[in-house]
Amino acid sequence: MSEPDRLRVGLVSISDRASSGTYEDKGIPALRDWLSRALLNPVDWETRLIPDERPLIAATLTELVDQTGCNLVLTTGGTGPALRDVTPEATLDVADKVMPGFGEQMRAISLRFVPTAILSRQVAVVRGRCLIINLPGQPKSIAETLEGLPQAVPPAPGIFAAVPYCVDLIGGPYMETDPAVITAFRPKSAQRPPRA
Repeated sequence: MSEPDRLRVGLVSISDRASSGTYEDKGIPALRDWLSRALLNPVDWETRLIPDERPLIAATLTELVDQTGCNLVLTTGGTGPALRDVTPEATLDVADKVMPGFGEQMRAISLRFVPTAILSRQVAVVRGRCLIINLPGQPKSIAETLEGLPQAVPPAPGIFAAVPYCVDLIGGPYMETDPAVITAFRPKSAQRPPRA
C-alpha cells in the first residue's frame, strides 16, 4: 500500500513579546506537538514567529500559501479585542473564502471553560488550495479547540475533525489522522480504504 500523502503545514505564532525575545514562544511548539500526534502523514513544517503587525501577518500568510505551497496554515495569537490584536483582520485580508464554522466551534468549546471566550475572534479562511485557521494563544486552549471535548456532556467536537475533508474539497492532499487523538470525519464517498 502506498505511503500517506505528504503535507506542507505552516505554523505562525503572532506575538510582539515573543518575536522580540521578551519571552519564549509556546504557540509553535504546542501546535507542532499536537499535530505530530494527530497526523499520520509525513509533514514538512514551515514556522514563522512574527509581531502583531497586520501587513506583516498578511504578507506571511500569502508567502506560506502562494510561494511555499502550504496545504494548511495554523496561526496562534492576536485574536482578542486588544488594540494590537489584528490576526483576524490580516487573515481576512488574504481570504478567497471565509469559513465561519471553525471560529464558531472554537468559541463554543472555550465557553465551556471561561465566559470571556466570547471575546475571541478567531476566523478561518481558504486561500487558493490552502486552509488557514486562527487558533487561540494558550497551548491548553489550542489542544482543546483542535481535539474537542469528547468526555464532556454533551461532547463537543474538535475543529480538526473537519479539517481533512475541507482540505480534500479545496484540492489538497488526503490527510490521515490517528483516531486515538482525533478522528477525521468524511462522508463515505470521500473515504479511502483504511491502511493495513
